[in-house]
Amino acid sequence: MTEKMKEISDMAGKMKEKAVIIINGRGGTGKDTLCGFADGIYRTVNVSSAEPVKEIARRYGGWQGEKDEKSRKFLADLKRLFSDYNDLPLKYLVREYEKFLTDENEIMFVHIREAKEIDKFREYVKIPCAVLLVRRSSVKQQWGNESDDNVESYSYDYCYDNDRELAEAETDFQVFLRKVVAEICEG
Repeated sequence: MTEKMKEISDMAGKMKEKAVIIINGRGGTGKDTLCGFADGIYRTVNVSSAEPVKEIARRYGGWQGEKDEKSRKFLADLKRLFSDYNDLPLKYLVREYEKFLTDENEIMFVHIREAKEIDKFREYVKIPCAVLLVRRSSVKQQWGNESDDNVESYSYDYCYDNDRELAEAETDFQVFLRKVVAEICEG
C-alpha cells in the first residue's frame, strides 16, 4: 500500500460533519471526474446551478446537450436571465442544500460559474463551506461568454491543478480533498 493510500485509509470514516464544496473551473478541467473520485472516500452529492436552466433549454429551447460555443453561450445567457428575473438557479441550489442537510451524504459539490452567484449561495450556506477552482494547464479555451471565460477572476479558497494522469489523479485528489475538508470543518 502506497503512503498516500495509507493516508486515505487512515482518514476514512472519521468525518462527522457535512461540508459544501463549491467547485468551478473551465470546461474540460475534469470537475465531474474529480467529484466521482470523491465518492471513493465520502458519500457525496453533485449538483449544478445550471441544472434547472438546462432542463428548460432541453424541454422548450431545443438544446440537446451540446457543449459547443453556441450552446454554452445560450445556457449562460439563459441562466443570467433567470438569475436576474427570479433567482431560479439559487432557488434550485437552496432546495438541494436543504435536502443535503437531512440526507446521509457528507459532501455536497455545487458547480457554479459566476462570482456573483457563488457569493449568493455561499452566503446562504451555514455549514463548513469552501470554494475550489480546478485548473488543467492544457485547457485555455475561451468560450465567448462571461460565465465560462471569467472563472479565474474569483478569489478561491483552494485551487487544484488537475494535470496528473488519470491513474494518479484519483489518489492525489482524494488526499487533497481530505485536507480541504479537515481544514474547513475544523475552522
